[in-house]
Amino acid sequence: MEKEQNIALLIDCDNVSYQAIDGVLNELANHGVVNIRRAYGDWKKSELRGWEGELHRCAIQPIQQFAYTKGKNATDAAMIIDAMDLLYGQDLDGIALMTSDSDFTPLVMRLKTSGLRVYGFGAEKTPDPLVRACSRFIYTEKLLQSMEEESDGGGGANEREKMSRRQLRQDTNLVKMLRNAVEEKADEDGWSNFSQVNHYINNNTSFSSINYGYKRLSDLVRASDLFDIEMRKNNSAMYLKLKR
Repeated sequence: MEKEQNIALLIDCDNVSYQAIDGVLNELANHGVVNIRRAYGDWKKSELRGWEGELHRCAIQPIQQFAYTKGKNATDAAMIIDAMDLLYGQDLDGIALMTSDSDFTPLVMRLKTSGLRVYGFGAEKTPDPLVRACSRFIYTEKLLQSMEEESDGGGGANEREKMSRRQLRQDTNLVKMLRNAVEEKADEDGWSNFSQVNHYINNNTSFSSINYGYKRLSDLVRASDLFDIEMRKNNSAMYLKLKR
């Protein structure tokens, strides 16, 4: 039986919305079990009152961090110290960071060097270096949209949040990543098993289809119309081939 992945979640409450916590926990449940959940901030601040209501409901441990010096972010330092303590003191497979602060980029790279997967969750304003450093990064706004769509039964205004075929094709980084992945896994006839392509993307990029409005990569691939698609093995396996 495959070992269940053990993940720790550290939350920088100063710069992420409490409204996305359910989406974050649901997403992490797809990758493993989150037994360590910590939220950092100065709980005297009125700005964090929204978070206070989520702590007990989601079994998150609040970590009080006073602002010892005005203009200095003590929360960042506390999270970094705890992340390194967890790296050496716990048997973890991954660490999730809920933050939009690019100051955590060196920490992410250090954790990955030690073999951990790093799951990032932050606002769309998150600087690109942090996004690209993570094993997987999802924008919290997209998580909220996905949650709203599910509550609406999959219809309604949220359907408009999905990027169109034209928008997907205009994203040169996305197109290049998909084509490279398909070419990398292609057989002699040029066909690639989608599950292998998906695995390759997950292991080599911070990509998430959720950021483009699609719950599954397969849905995004179909919408992009970049590849010929064949369903094999009684429609249980998707194969892709570059369109010429």
